[in-house]
Amino acid sequence: MKISKLHITLDKQTLVDISFIISSSLALVGQSGSGKSLTLKALLGMLPSSMACELEHDSVYELKAGKSIAFVPQNPFTALSPLTKIKKQFFAPMPNVQSLFKRVGLDTEFLDRFPPELSGGQLQRVIIAMALESNPELLLLDEPTTALDPKNRTLILNLLKELQAEFGFKILFVTHDMNSAQSLCEDICVINSGKIIESGKMESVLKNPHTNYTKTLIEASFANRKFRL
Repeated sequence: MKISKLHITLDKQTLVDISFIISSSLALVGQSGSGKSLTLKALLGMLPSSMACELEHDSVYELKAGKSIAFVPQNPFTALSPLTKIKKQFFAPMPNVQSLFKRVGLDTEFLDRFPPELSGGQLQRVIIAMALESNPELLLLDEPTTALDPKNRTLILNLLKELQAEFGFKILFVTHDMNSAQSLCEDICVINSGKIIESGKMESVLKNPHTNYTKTLIEASFANRKFRL
């Protein structure tokens, strides 16, 4: 899938002006305010009405949230209605939902619980199952492991890799964390001030970054972790 043009403006001021290709799994990495969240909102059709957006893409499917595109948000605690049982928040037939629950490693008994009764890791698995119920072509991930502890972060990233291999969807992973990006994605684009300043294969960019901005992101992400290529 190729996004040949994504141009977002507010009062004639350019906020984002980028293009990129999602061959299989792409990480869009940048600090807060870099334009990565605006990119996600544009692909989901969720930009504020005050912003103008030009989007040109070359893909075999229509970009339409809820059908060809599914979304996994950053915070699973705010993504579900706390007063509604989990099974009531799915649209697929219950046998399909039960099958998805088993696939993401959840006991089907959780379907009769309310979201506050589950842990963060369990809730994120619920969200992933919910994203898969429409059998999407593209999965958009908005830092889905930020609210999780290191153990659950690793488990969720490994689960996403397994699910991609099984279901065949493409991934666009928006994050500030190079470590998580390396764990999940083959390719990377580094975004700063609404522009892509560096891109390529993940291991190549991590091993030989060309900009100080990218070097800073790498140093921040791996400061307390052992980094190997």
